[in-house]
Amino acid sequence: MVYHIPALLNESIDGLNIRPDGIYVDVTFGGGGHSKEILKRLTTGRLIVFDQDDDARLNAPADTKFLFLNQNFRFLKNNLQFSNISSIDGLIADLGVSFHQFDEPHRGFTFRQDAPLDMRMNQSSQVTAAHLLNTLDEESLANLLFNYGELTNSRKIARDIVSARVIKPLETVNDIITAIGKLAPYRQEHKFYAKVFQALRIAVNHEIDYLKEMLEQSLSLLNSGGRLVVITYHSLEDRVVKNFMKAGNFEGEEKKDFYGNIETPFRIINKKGTTPGDEEIAHNNRARSARLRIAEKI
Repeated sequence: MVYHIPALLNESIDGLNIRPDGIYVDVTFGGGGHSKEILKRLTTGRLIVFDQDDDARLNAPADTKFLFLNQNFRFLKNNLQFSNISSIDGLIADLGVSFHQFDEPHRGFTFRQDAPLDMRMNQSSQVTAAHLLNTLDEESLANLLFNYGELTNSRKIARDIVSARVIKPLETVNDIITAIGKLAPYRQEHKFYAKVFQALRIAVNHEIDYLKEMLEQSLSLLNSGGRLVVITYHSLEDRVVKNFMKAGNFEGEEKKDFYGNIETPFRIINKKGTTPGDEEIAHNNRARSARLRIAEKI
């Protein structure tokens, strides 16, 4: 089984503008596809990678230039300082869920197979999707589904979830599909469930909050001329990354100096972002929603 096929591989590695003696960070190691290509371009440089999923450790190469940290990337700065690294020349983040996580039924990331409603990237975490579904009040569930799944009928979905769990706790994929199935639009069922599962996954793993923490830390760590390379897969995270690269904040509010010049910490390398071509999508359909954004610290 393939652990993961990285999206926009050549474009993202080229975007890092790697120096052979530089220090680089891959905060989403996964199957190691991006890291493998970075290592090829290093001679005396170093690559530090992060992944909170224990399974990813099995993909770590035996290379003296390489350091694997079994940590969430929200702890980026502290872990680098612990390894005596105070600045870096580039950072890459591929925010997609790995094939391995989707294809392992017991992980509960996909609605296509019945499994426990887990969705934890970090298996030592206590909060699962089932826990949220069975403990959050109706309003909190509705907000979660609206904010993270962009579901306009989030209040109806939350109401049906609360009604269903009174009869039986929602513990499996089939349980949630049964509970909200009548709300799925005809011939758009897959899109509907994908949004519900996306919302739950983001909430379980605090994905947006932790992404913001990592981006802020990356800004303080990058050397002048260092590159920030991020691959996003849905509009929520893409908006966060786009605004941060544009203005150094998550609202995208441009600040001006005394003379009216826009103050920004980055120079955008690909203003509209880069998306996969037809050939890549034909080879890897899961890359179809990927968007690559590249910025250079000024």
